[in-house]
Amino acid sequence: MPAKIAVVIPARYASTRFPGKPLFPLAGKPMIQHVWERCSRAKGVSRVIVATEDTRIAEACAAFGAECVMTSEGCRSGTDRVAEVAKKKLKGFTHVINVQGDEPLVDPGTITKLAKAMAASRAIAMITSASIFEPGDDVANPNAVKVVVDRSGDALYFSRSPIPFIRNETPGLKFYRHQGIYGYTLELLFQFVKWKPTLLEKAESLEQLRALENGAKIRVVLVKHLSLGVDVPADADAVVPFLSK
Repeated sequence: MPAKIAVVIPARYASTRFPGKPLFPLAGKPMIQHVWERCSRAKGVSRVIVATEDTRIAEACAAFGAECVMTSEGCRSGTDRVAEVAKKKLKGFTHVINVQGDEPLVDPGTITKLAKAMAASRAIAMITSASIFEPGDDVANPNAVKVVVDRSGDALYFSRSPIPFIRNETPGLKFYRHQGIYGYTLELLFQFVKWKPTLLEKAESLEQLRALENGAKIRVVLVKHLSLGVDVPADADAVVPFLSK
């Protein structure tokens, strides 16, 4: 069966640090519209859906032509929201890519790379992306999640701490910054949301560690583009100059 891939964008109104974030205006459009438009430019994707618990977001999506699905207010995370949409609306699809609704600079090329890799290999059940930390970047910043990979390109571990620890000078060693975009087979996605949060996941507050702790492999695709997310209102000013690029 050939791969059939959808993008689902979880967009929650009730953000603790930034209520109403998906509707925050950026360069004349609500933030969620920028995310949806960029996802719609990706290749290898058959459908782009916004998943929300709030009618205000659904109404905004209808105004700019996006497909939107209402989901339960009881969803604990964006991944749970994506899984709910997949069960309701993605019959006949094989894979789904989860793109966060606060990533107005998400690169369509990154989505295309993930979709292409999943379509090419049935062995990939979960996939994400990372970029190299540039000189001068704050590797110690706990908000910049790090990932180390094996020789096959699968994740060994994700951490908010700098990994690996440099005890010995190792020429050519690089630090990789994880980007919070995930692709799954529907089979793995439905299994993932059934697993209980794990100890490492709780300690680091990194949901992807639940997959590793349960033995799942996560392929890591290296990309050059770094997407700036919007966590608090002050972040919005930083992304506006890049929206036309």
